[in-house]
Amino acid sequence: MNPPRYPASSVTPTQGNLFRHGRSMSNDGPNAVAGPREGLQAPFRDGRDGRSLSNANPIFGPRGSSLAQGPPPGSFSSDLKTMTMPRSGTPRTENGPFFADYRPREDEKTSEQRQMELRDQINKETKIKIGSENLLEALTSKNVKQAREQRTRVEAELGSSNRKIIELTSCLEEEIERSKRPKTPPRNRLSAIFQGSPMTSPRKNDGSSQDDAAAADESESPTFILSEILQALESEGMQPDYYVERANRLVDLFKKYPSLKYDLAWPIFGLRVQTMLLSQSREVVAAGYRVTRHAIADRRSLQTIRRLNTDELVMLSLVKESKANIEREQALKFVRAFLDVKGGIYEISNTVLRTVVAIAEHHEDRLRNISTLTLLELLVRIPAQVVGAGGMAPITQALLDGNYPGSESLVSAMLFLFDKPNDREYLKSCHELDAAFTVFTDPIAGHSSEEKLKASASVIIALLHSWPGLFIVSHDGFAAIKGLLLSLAYPSLLVRDLILDIVNAVLKIKAPSWSSSFLAGRRLTTYGRVANLTKEASAPSNAVSSDENGEEPISLNEHYTALLLSILVQSGLTQALSKVVQEEDAESALRRKATLLLGEMLNMANRLLPQRFSANLQVLPMLLEGVGFKAANTSLSQTSMTYQIDSVSRTLYRSQAASTHAFDAITRPKQQTMATSRGFDSMKQQVDYDMDEIKFRAAVVDTQILNHANFLKWDWNLIEELVEGPLKNPKRLSEAMTGTKFLKRLLGFYRPFKYRFSDTLNTKLNQRYVRVGVSLMKTLLQSNEGIAYLWDSKFLRQLGECLSQLDRTSGFFADAPLFSNWRTSSTLTGGYFSLLGALSSDPKGLQMFERWHMINISYHIIDLWDRDDLVELLLGNMDFTIHLRVMLSKALTASHKHIRIFSTNLLRKYATQAPPSVNGLQSPSSVCEWAIRLLVTQLYDPEVEVSEVAVQILEESCHHLNNIGAPLLLRFLSTSLGYQYLDRLDYITQEMDDWFLGRNNTYVTSNPNEPSLFQERPALPPHFYRELTRTKEGCDLLQDSGHFDKFASTIRDTWAEQEDPELLMKLKGCLWAVGNIGSMELGASFLDDSDVVEWIVQIAERSQVATMRGTAFFVLGLISRSLHGMEIITEQGWVTATDYYGRSIGYCLPTTLGTLFSISFQPSPAHSLALRTKKRETPPRPMDQDAIHARVLNLVTDTVNTVLTKKAATDLNGLKTRHPEAFTSIDLYRKVRDILGRYNFHLPVRRFVLDLFNKSVIREVVLDEEDSESESVMTERPVQAARPPPV
Repeated sequence: MNPPRYPASSVTPTQGNLFRHGRSMSNDGPNAVAGPREGLQAPFRDGRDGRSLSNANPIFGPRGSSLAQGPPPGSFSSDLKTMTMPRSGTPRTENGPFFADYRPREDEKTSEQRQMELRDQINKETKIKIGSENLLEALTSKNVKQAREQRTRVEAELGSSNRKIIELTSCLEEEIERSKRPKTPPRNRLSAIFQGSPMTSPRKNDGSSQDDAAAADESESPTFILSEILQALESEGMQPDYYVERANRLVDLFKKYPSLKYDLAWPIFGLRVQTMLLSQSREVVAAGYRVTRHAIADRRSLQTIRRLNTDELVMLSLVKESKANIEREQALKFVRAFLDVKGGIYEISNTVLRTVVAIAEHHEDRLRNISTLTLLELLVRIPAQVVGAGGMAPITQALLDGNYPGSESLVSAMLFLFDKPNDREYLKSCHELDAAFTVFTDPIAGHSSEEKLKASASVIIALLHSWPGLFIVSHDGFAAIKGLLLSLAYPSLLVRDLILDIVNAVLKIKAPSWSSSFLAGRRLTTYGRVANLTKEASAPSNAVSSDENGEEPISLNEHYTALLLSILVQSGLTQALSKVVQEEDAESALRRKATLLLGEMLNMANRLLPQRFSANLQVLPMLLEGVGFKAANTSLSQTSMTYQIDSVSRTLYRSQAASTHAFDAITRPKQQTMATSRGFDSMKQQVDYDMDEIKFRAAVVDTQILNHANFLKWDWNLIEELVEGPLKNPKRLSEAMTGTKFLKRLLGFYRPFKYRFSDTLNTKLNQRYVRVGVSLMKTLLQSNEGIAYLWDSKFLRQLGECLSQLDRTSGFFADAPLFSNWRTSSTLTGGYFSLLGALSSDPKGLQMFERWHMINISYHIIDLWDRDDLVELLLGNMDFTIHLRVMLSKALTASHKHIRIFSTNLLRKYATQAPPSVNGLQSPSSVCEWAIRLLVTQLYDPEVEVSEVAVQILEESCHHLNNIGAPLLLRFLSTSLGYQYLDRLDYITQEMDDWFLGRNNTYVTSNPNEPSLFQERPALPPHFYRELTRTKEGCDLLQDSGHFDKFASTIRDTWAEQEDPELLMKLKGCLWAVGNIGSMELGASFLDDSDVVEWIVQIAERSQVATMRGTAFFVLGLISRSLHGMEIITEQGWVTATDYYGRSIGYCLPTTLGTLFSISFQPSPAHSLALRTKKRETPPRPMDQDAIHARVLNLVTDTVNTVLTKKAATDLNGLKTRHPEAFTSIDLYRKVRDILGRYNFHLPVRRFVLDLFNKSVIREVVLDEEDSESESVMTERPVQAARPPPV
């Protein structure tokens, strides 16, 4: 019987009760694990809502594209709030930065939100699992009796975490699959408001009535339904729910038939919309905005909507108080819909824009954050209008406050403006972002707020990871960075710790596996930590392997990191860290963290920086000045820290030497690295192999196997040494089999029916049992005695019987099979497949497979479509170089998509790294040929994902490698044979013309290394001209075409371009083409015939476009990869980093960093003066022939001044009391509206001014009624004084 499944969420007291009652929530769907109150959530429903405001975190793209996300235009939440009480009857409190009352319930969340929550839960449970494993490892060193109870509790918690991770992963996979299927819009909270009155009880058979209505809608023409709904909206005097329900049906109709909005009869439809927007019911007004938003089709429709005087209504809705949030929310969503229409941003009136600015400036408004987001999106597209409307003030204030939830978006907007000179002038001083550094450098300013410190830290990291950000912080010799590093001297532990985290994040330093133990105070010489370095490094990696020439894929990440490191070193990072390390009063963890960072920095400097920059760093003069023999006051702490730095450096070196880092193939030959590592291992194994009998017997006794039956008391480290060393000697193996019970007990530990190995929990520490088992299988297969012993053992027989329980045709069944889903994930039962994989690598092992029918059983396991875990374990551990290829071929073609992708990935190690022959039976070339043949077959797979994986592996197998499959043909150019083959197909000339005429520009937009905002820089994509210049034939073709000369001419003529997007794109395309050509030794000869490198250096040092300088910087790095290119760059005053053999590694820096960042910060004088004049301009006194009207206009103008606001408000109330007829004038209202659209008023002031006028005035303005009708209506209504705004 399968063990019970538990809810995959963090354990809380409520869940503890669920566990005690044995309830299972495994089938409740992803939302069952979303939080600690699963039992109170609504049932799970599929659906995809509009954008959620709480997740609004834009990534700015090119100008002209909208930053908004989500299907509905302008949507950041598709929910509206009813006026009824919550279901629990208890009012909700206002939490969160905005819209706490409008948070979507579980059933209303989009698929992306649910996936994000599931991933967060998985990360949380993974951290719990890692912590439990570390605690379990620490308990192994204690006395067994004392730690038994603690181990039991920790193992129980670890098992619970494993089960939760499995359940959450399963839910995540189901949610991903569900999101790919077409969905029916759910009945969400919006429907709850717009379909039925909150005062009436639910109707019976509501579902059936809705189904009937839906069926009726299907059978009728959408045009007929539209006219029917519009006719129903003509009815007057109905309840609000009547109009809301019809509006909801109208929205559903637009969603179902999007083309219907292009054929609307706007005279009729517009009148219905106006009527709804003028309603006294907030819900009806909100429904009107929603209908209008979904009726937007293009810019022409926006212009039609604006002719309905919607600007007046939007302004009035936005300035209302918080009790009308349902209406204000939909009004703001309507404004945001303009951003999703091409050219729609130019239809946003200045009055509406200034109203949004007023909301963003109002700290207590719940729409503040989304208004700030709207301003950010508009700022990168129409910066002049936003700056003119005062939009920079709330953006800058949000950055200073540090409480905006998406601080990276604030930085993105300002960096976008800084990139080009004409946009740079919209920033006041180009130093607005320096406020992020002030929080750290000024102890009084922000050290008391941890939240503000962390927000500022994220801003700093974002700044330093972008080219415009680097130029911003480069002023005054990187004074901001120097001040930040000097802040390490402050006594605040939080500040110092965050600064160290900033440096780690900026340099992209990945913490090694042993860092947590080192920071906790443990020594690095602990056997387990150091011994695991080689094992961790030997784990399979998906990194692209180097080719036969030792060339690695070009990744410009480290080139950019080298630049950042040189900036930090020049700003005093070494001195600052040395001071922290020397402080005796500092926290031990902080000193160790600084020590680890200093060691990483020294190692990185030695690896990335030119010798001119890194030579003096390794001396550490500040740290060693007191350690000399002649020093009178030698510091013991300095000596201790020096030893720790040395220990960290040696440990980092060992971990890097054992890993397959990309730099290893550059700094030293691959063969030398492998030979060195093999040399050390073989020397140790040879010593162990020749161990004499006395030492061997003593070692066997020390393992405690002969003394204790409890495997927890065995010395597994010593057992692993014996298995991998002395037991490979036939004499020692024979003695272990016949002279003692060592081997019998050890192999008996792995027997399935003894339930020792198979019942052990699957933890990081317990994986050593699997490693020892694999080594034992390999050792026994190396001698005839071992093969015979394994042949006659009960181990394989019992294992074959357990596997047969999975075969439906075997006749073996069990109520609780050993390889059940729960056991394979929570215990080491899955480790049996690792042991079988060791046996499958030897022909004798395959004979044992055949004896116990394991091969046939394996074929039947692959047919289990409901046990992907078993199929992955089986395929992932088997060796397919000898006999089991048919098994893999079956999985590649006859399984479902997930297994086919997994199986295709398994071919990578056979296609890219040919394994050695096994006992002379298999040649490496035939193995590679077989793998490539299977990969070619996978190209015909019906699923695109499978074909993409196959193409990627085939690229790697070509040792060099946007429609799928094109990179393969491009890689054929790297050899003369491939060139001749493609030339016969007439592929080369066509591809060359294609690249020259347009693909160069496409390469710029698709290149992930192209400088932009907050973008990772993976391996450089293949470039046609780079592959072409790998052969002599390709260079001759390039010479005859004259393309290189045209590239150089374009760079020479347009290097100073600043604004034209097309010319900038063309210039970048030419730069990448020249860089890729110059990176090859044969292509570098083209650089001699022109002065193109000199012009590229000029772009890198003098261009006024920040990202253009970044492109030139990366291109110079590409050119420096060739020997001839490195010589040319050296002549231009740049230095290149080289390896120990003097070969360039592709990282170059200017001799003086200041030349790279000498960019002009001065804005355009004419435009800057116009902006400043406009900002300092005093509001003119509006003129009016009517004295009362003129007085009102003057007082409204006075409310702009905060000093005069209170007095002006009092006078306006007095005027309304004495002259109420003045506030019924449409002409006066329009003049007041013009004043509101010309100057920045605070939100309460805007509300106060607009509340002075009667609502009928707005109706007349919107419907264009006569003034006489307005006056007759106003005389019938009492006049009330407006409430003055708060001061």
